[in-house]
Amino acid sequence: MARHSILRATGVVSIFGAAGPALDEVGLSAWIAQAAPGETLVYHRGFLAVDATSVISKLPAEQQRALRLVASAALRAAEQGLVHLVQARIGPDQFAYIAIARARPRQAGPALSMRLLEAA
Repeated sequence: MARHSILRATGVVSIFGAAGPALDEVGLSAWIAQAAPGETLVYHRGFLAVDATSVISKLPAEQQRALRLVASAALRAAEQGLVHLVQARIGPDQFAYIAIARARPRQAGPALSMRLLEAA
């Protein structure tokens, strides 16, 4: 029995436009800073491990680099407790990589921008 995701390829926005990456580390950080808890952002559609590896990726070198930077920034944000990172299968060897905004910590602490910079 096949399992199907509620996400469909037509409903997933790729970060790559005709002129190159549309989302970078700054854009991801800006989204995290303003996102309400529960809001989602698809930061990549494809197979992240393959698409970011220069030997086997079909993406141009600059897009591979941008993808690695965005993926690293997403992981740092998850480690800081700012987002949940999930994947949804949308087809054979095709996944949507999704960041889900978490509720902001209530205790006083460093500003969000400082937390993201310190994690880098």
